Amino acid sequence: MWLPPHRRLDAAYTPLLPWQVRERRFKLVGLGRRGLEPDHVYAFLDRVAVDLAAVYAALAASRREAASAKDALRRQRSDHADHGPEA
Repeated sequence: MWLPPHRRLDAAYTPLLPWQVRERRFKLVGLGRRGLEPDHVYAFLDRVAVDLAAVYAALAASRREAASAKDALRRQRSDHADHGPEA
């Protein structure tokens, strides 16, 4: 499937972080020209940043939980190996 360059997820892709969204600023349009209302754009970006922060927090919690489960499994296997098979 073809994706435009800004949508491709390759090795050079760096995901946006919440602070990058919050600090993003857009060029203002000149008087008498059409453009986006800056306050609306920044309000939307703030909402995106809040959502990204929640996703990153959930991802970190999930990674901690997975690491804890892996450690517990390793300990269980090690204990089983140390005591030998029980009959």
